[in-house]
Amino acid sequence: MQEPLAFRLRPSNLDDVLGQQHLTGEGMLLRKCVEQQRLFSMIFYGPPGSGKTTLAIALASELNLPYRLYNAVTSNKKDLTVLFEEAKFYPGLIIIIDEIHRLNKDKQDLLLPHIESGNITVIGCTTSNPYFAINPAIRSRCHLLEVKALNKEDVALAIKKAMTSPQGYDGQISITDEALNVIASHSNGDLRYAYNILEICAVGCSNNIIDKDLVLKYSPLVNMNMDHDDDGHYDAVSAFQKSIRGSDVNAALYYLARLIMANDMDSIERRLLVLAYEDIGLANPAACARTINAIDAAKRVGFPEAMIPLGVAVIDLALSPKSKSANNAIHAAYDEVTSRALEVPNYLRLTPVGLAEEDQYDYSNPNKWHRIQYLPDEIKDMEFYVPNTNSSYEKALADNYLELKKYYRTNKLRELK
Repeated sequence: MQEPLAFRLRPSNLDDVLGQQHLTGEGMLLRKCVEQQRLFSMIFYGPPGSGKTTLAIALASELNLPYRLYNAVTSNKKDLTVLFEEAKFYPGLIIIIDEIHRLNKDKQDLLLPHIESGNITVIGCTTSNPYFAINPAIRSRCHLLEVKALNKEDVALAIKKAMTSPQGYDGQISITDEALNVIASHSNGDLRYAYNILEICAVGCSNNIIDKDLVLKYSPLVNMNMDHDDDGHYDAVSAFQKSIRGSDVNAALYYLARLIMANDMDSIERRLLVLAYEDIGLANPAACARTINAIDAAKRVGFPEAMIPLGVAVIDLALSPKSKSANNAIHAAYDEVTSRALEVPNYLRLTPVGLAEEDQYDYSNPNKWHRIQYLPDEIKDMEFYVPNTNSSYEKALADNYLELKKYYRTNKLRELK
């Protein structure tokens, strides 16, 4: 069985590693490690297919140091113990750990003293943000280096090399410029994905020519980094919310489409509801109700038709006037409540004790209700709500608020009667 194309074309030195000039270029860290024959434990983090493991292997090869591959998911503690024994004969043995963010605590506990002593050198690889996904004890013993997604030109160059390389197709298969452009575009910086598409097209092509139609047959959609547990997903959700908040309707629709492509109705529903009440709020309360209706319709019809009511809601929210006044008001009130405990005024309690009838709340006299002090004495003049008057609806609320503030509120209810 022939090895996969991505494996056969894996570079063995830094010069052949695509992109990553911020790490491998002249005067950069990894280049200096090779020149000075020094290496430290480090973690490469970046999107899938950007070359993290490849970079680790190329670095070890350039340094002429022995290395072993270890997968945090499929390998076990016994495998680690074997590597530690081997490191006694090869001090500083490089252990390249794929999916390092998935190391369980038992494996981490085994690793730590060996990293600390320099018995092994760890090069971890992860698609997750190491500041959140990597155990602090491991992270503090490793240098964190970002491996960036390849650009379209890097991927195109790699494909061209694959067509002529003896480890690739050695000139026996050709590819049209249009087909090459589609693969480079669809790969989204993931070289492994590009190689996989190229490999299946090489098997399925006629007359040893890979054309655009063939590529589209096997790669009808762009490769999206949208795993629900990976940073790409959370980045899209974050950009979706910020685009609506920033009233960029086109960006909001773009990120909505990415979430739809991932069939992520849960994130769409939650973000839209939070946005409607947090960022639009009192500037356009009807939009909040319309958003609920749109989500309900979307869930009733399901994807792909669900994108229609969701698109309506996103356009509505993005182009609506914005007001965070209600959001800010309840957070300010919550901050006050959690900072100190104050008693509810006796005349507002459900069953006031020891109050004369004249000092009690008068349920039969609504004309006096707006003259009563409702806040505890310690914060009786505190204001949580600050109106935002960029919409006619909230301006009407603000005008009424100003009128009410003209009345003096008292805790001496006897005087009102």
